Amino acid sequence: MKAIRTLLLISFAILIAASLGMSTAAYSKKEGKACTFCHPAGKFKEFTDAGKYYKEHNHSLEGYKASEEKK
Repeated sequence: MKAIRTLLLISFAILIAASLGMSTAAYSKKEGKACTFCHPAGKFKEFTDAGKYYKEHNHSLEGYKASEEKK
């Protein structure tokens, strides 16, 4: 019984982790952008300006204008 409960808990954790990973991939697919458009490379818990805009505007890039790069 204890083994079944442990197995169910592990399965549940894996399903939750997988769904969280897929949701971000779904955003990338929806917008046609790479993950690094909204997240700095290697720092996927942080956001670029585009990522902050996307989060604050109901998961939409509509109206987003990229800032000019500083020289």
